[in-house]
Amino acid sequence: MKPQPVPQHFKGRSITLTPLDVAADVAELHAISHADESTRKLWRYMPRGPFADAQDQAAFLREWQATPNVIAFTVRDTTTKNSLGSISLMSIRAEHGVAELGNIWYAPAAQRTKANTEACYLLLRHCFEDLGYRRMEWKCDARNEPSRNAALRLGFTFEGIFRQHMMIKGENRDTAWFAILDHEWPQIAASMRTWLHENDSISLSRLIAEGRSVPPRA
Repeated sequence: MKPQPVPQHFKGRSITLTPLDVAADVAELHAISHADESTRKLWRYMPRGPFADAQDQAAFLREWQATPNVIAFTVRDTTTKNSLGSISLMSIRAEHGVAELGNIWYAPAAQRTKANTEACYLLLRHCFEDLGYRRMEWKCDARNEPSRNAALRLGFTFEGIFRQHMMIKGENRDTAWFAILDHEWPQIAASMRTWLHENDSISLSRLIAEGRSVPPRA
């Protein structure tokens, strides 16, 4: 049995993860995710949303926070403290050393920045290095190309499609599964640190691919 993750702060260079505080966070989270019709489209593949108002979103967030084996975080800019989006550790199975990164969304201003990469890095590092987890998962609607591409870019390996896996908003969802295993993490982590902190002129996916091509030392 591995340790169970607990809500805590994780501080990175560009972003900070704070445990979700619905009462304190929901007004800003709603504002940045419902600014206009284009912004509202980020909820297309999420289990709920868009929301009629902040109170409606707060009700969902409280329900989500109360879901077993879920720890939800608000992603904030480390310098300005402004909210950028949300990410969760979910489907936590401490007895197997397995958890998932999910329920991830970002305001348009935070997309194509280092926010999601650093948020994922902080949680992956915690689970693999602090808690000794064996496997971290990423799942998404099989039609969600941006999410699938993000998983591959971060070093997750595509494992297949679970057909007719669930119903979301009254529609069938085929689910794409991805995972990183503990023995894969050190090389992926090194590539992430290089891209985040040293040299982002080379794409992260290329850094990870090049790292995988280097044979292990005897």
